[in-house]
Amino acid sequence: MRTLRIGTRGSLLAKWQAEFIRTRLFAATGIEPEIVIIKTAGDKMQHAPVAQIGSKGIFIKELEEALIEETIDVAVHSVKDIPTDIPSRLMFPAVCRRDDARDCLVGSTLANLRQGARVGTSSLRRQAQLRHVRPDLDLRDLRGNVDTRLRKVESGEYEAVVVSKAGLDRLGFSQRISEVLSPEVCMPAVGQGAIAVECRLKDREAQDLLAPLDDAETRAAIIAERALLGALHGGCQVPMGAWARVERGELVMDACVCSVEGAQCVKQHAAAPPEQAAQLGEHMARLLIESGAQSILEEVGRQRG
Repeated sequence: MRTLRIGTRGSLLAKWQAEFIRTRLFAATGIEPEIVIIKTAGDKMQHAPVAQIGSKGIFIKELEEALIEETIDVAVHSVKDIPTDIPSRLMFPAVCRRDDARDCLVGSTLANLRQGARVGTSSLRRQAQLRHVRPDLDLRDLRGNVDTRLRKVESGEYEAVVVSKAGLDRLGFSQRISEVLSPEVCMPAVGQGAIAVECRLKDREAQDLLAPLDDAETRAAIIAERALLGALHGGCQVPMGAWARVERGELVMDACVCSVEGAQCVKQHAAAPPEQAAQLGEHMARLLIESGAQSILEEVGRQRG
């Protein structure tokens, strides 16, 4: 049996995720894949705001190129980094069971942050939703790996930072969490908390090896969320959140679109059978647009244009 080469970014979290997949593959198949570190555009431009450099595939483009060029066999991604359009020669045979999708605060709880407190996050989605509930906060762009962001709190540069709970849990930093933000306060990013594995469409052997790692409920949730993202032509530059999950056999979804300054926040809730995941995402997009999201999206487009 061949040795699989797993491509990943070089951050602590990305390497943890690649090692997680490597361990799962070894347990399922007995083969021990090799991990290959690849630097992406997003890693090279650590200090520029994501909205400024353009978010489309900045954390995965080089990994997909390595797949197509066959210098790696599989690539491990955080689902929230994957654009809605993927190369036709590639596919995702495994979307692993999702971890906690929520955001969290490190440094302080939301209620305990003083008026005008400096809070760091690179995400327009997080900034807009926090401005909706705490317009007094001084929200600043903060990029960098999880450990870098935590150091900014330790040094006192920021009174709090907003990060993904799943990322902290995976790296063993759960004790650093000051508050887990409920989706009512801060709706997660599309795909947040989920890991997906990509391979070449023609590589049947890799597909067969990865298939046991796929989680049907998580895949249905991700399909719904990404269908919504595609219908709204969203990305990291659009302040929208979505959270789909299977509850009592039904696929339930919440989503929101916020204005950049946080004054407006349109929210919707819908449900469908899991096999209608894509239709649920498209239906959610229509509900949001009918509730006023269109004008918010147009305004964001003008501001970003």
